[in-house]
Amino acid sequence: MSAVPGDGRYGEAVFRPEQAGEGERIDFGALAYDDITMARLRAVGAGPGWRCLDVGAGTGTVSRRLLDEAGVDSVLAVDRDVRFLRERPLPGLDVLEADITAPDFVSGRFQLVHARFVLMHVPGRERLIAALAELVAPGGVLVLSDAVDLTSDRTPATPYSAAMRAMWQGLRATIGTDVSWVPSYPQLLRGVGLKPVAAELHAPPLLPDSALSRFWVDTWERSRAAMLATGLVDDAAVDEAVEYLGSEECAALSAGMFTVWGRRPEEGTG
Repeated sequence: MSAVPGDGRYGEAVFRPEQAGEGERIDFGALAYDDITMARLRAVGAGPGWRCLDVGAGTGTVSRRLLDEAGVDSVLAVDRDVRFLRERPLPGLDVLEADITAPDFVSGRFQLVHARFVLMHVPGRERLIAALAELVAPGGVLVLSDAVDLTSDRTPATPYSAAMRAMWQGLRATIGTDVSWVPSYPQLLRGVGLKPVAAELHAPPLLPDSALSRFWVDTWERSRAAMLATGLVDDAAVDEAVEYLGSEECAALSAGMFTVWGRRPEEGTG
């Protein structure tokens, strides 16, 4: 990505929570990725007795499933805007409105600290990973998921690939979104003392009228101005990408969800 990182904020410059349909856009992403996320969180041990922190919790789908399905004791769901979290209260779910880039945005330690599609949008990512790791209790786990762009110079030119390139570049120029460094997560988690560390990649299929396809359509609409500002697409090209995504002609690979997890050693272990 060649665009200079912008200094706007997610939720202000783009993806404003007060904009009609923003909660539904987030939920379309949840429908595409929540099952994979929950499988990983349960595999690392999330269950009864665990106190969990869900950073950038959005509409709270992961927080609620941790309580309902994994049976954890409590979840603290944190977001800069918590209107969606407060719409559906649940026993064991505590809500905190806070900016995670602020020092000491939360206190205490947790058996699980989880953040999905958050760090890619905020500055100071290495510092934030270190701060989140400090919130993990001994024996607990930090789980981070973010997007990776799976296109390359050999990716066939399609309306979809043109729109995605414009989106990534436009979001970088507007709010500083940067997914290029996401594959370095495993080394960053090792660097803050977590071990063992492992990672996986999931790329759900793009199918007409699927939750993921609807998520991208809504995302393009909300970031259209930023996409047009790149000069890579015009309105007609974005509209063509929307039509392509909903057609049987679509043969494309979605951005992947890269997930990494690392455990804080128990006290007295190396």
